[in-house]
Amino acid sequence: MTRRQRLSPDNDGTVMSESQLRVLLKDLFSSQKLAVLATHGDGQPYSNLVAFATADDLKHLLFATTRATRKYANIVGDSRVAMLVDNRSNREEDFHSAVAVTATGKAEEPTDTEKNRYVEIYLGKHPHMREFLLSPNCALLKVKVDVYYVVSRFQNVMELRPG
Repeated sequence: MTRRQRLSPDNDGTVMSESQLRVLLKDLFSSQKLAVLATHGDGQPYSNLVAFATADDLKHLLFATTRATRKYANIVGDSRVAMLVDNRSNREEDFHSAVAVTATGKAEEPTDTEKNRYVEIYLGKHPHMREFLLSPNCALLKVKVDVYYVVSRFQNVMELRPG
C-alpha cells in the first residue's frame, strides 16, 4: 500500500490497514457482479460492462468475452486495461457512502495450467454463464492487477498494490 491518503471509508480520520483495505475490496467484489472494463483501441478509449470475478489473493480479476468483440481486439492490440467496480445505488446517500474501485493492469488469457483454476473461480460467481464461458469462441481473460485505487466519499483515496 502506498502512503497516499489511507483513511477509512467513513472518514473518521483513522488509518486503514492493508488487511482492512483487502477486506473492503473482497466485500465489495463479492457483492457486485458487474464491472466496467476500459480498453484502448483505434486512438479512443472504449468501455463495456462485464461480469467479473476475482482471485482470493486479489492479484487477478477475471472476465469473459467472445473473441469477435471490440474489447478483445483492443486487448490483443494493447493489453493495458482498467476495471471499475462500485456499490452506488444512484441515491443521494451515495455522496457519503459509495465506494468505487479502479483496478489497473494488463489483461491476457490464462495459461493452460491456470485455466481450470480460473474457470472454477469465475463459474463459482457466475454459474449461469457456464455455456457461454465454455463455448469455443469465448475467451476467459485475467487482469494482472498492478494497483487498486479505492475512492470513498468522492474524496478519500486509498491505494493497494496486490503484487
